[in-house]
Amino acid sequence: QVQLVESGGGLVQPGGSLRLSCAASKTAFGINAMGWYRQAPGKERDLVATITSGGNTNYADSVKGRFTISRDNARNTVYLQMNSLKPEDTAVYYCNVIFRAMGTYWGQGTQVTVSS
Repeated sequence: QVQLVESGGGLVQPGGSLRLSCAASKTAFGINAMGWYRQAPGKERDLVATITSGGNTNYADSVKGRFTISRDNARNTVYLQMNSLKPEDTAVYYCNVIFRAMGTYWGQGTQVTVSS
């Protein structure tokens, strides 16, 4: 059974940093893309950043230059380094993994709160 385990959320002051991690189960087929989405109260879930198996990245305009997505293929883990955090970054952050031949899975979500 596929599992995604997220960690790293919390409370941080504006201008601070956090690093999110998401470890995915090993499967027989491997992983295509991995990514992070976020959902603020009363809003839809939006893309934050994605990274392909080849390392190509894509970012939402609102986080470009502040967030960095990376992955460790040997550990089936994706990371999101978040710097210069703003109150508007406050949301539940969800890991998203597209497994080859198995479809798309979501993590349980981790709360990020940016507040003084």
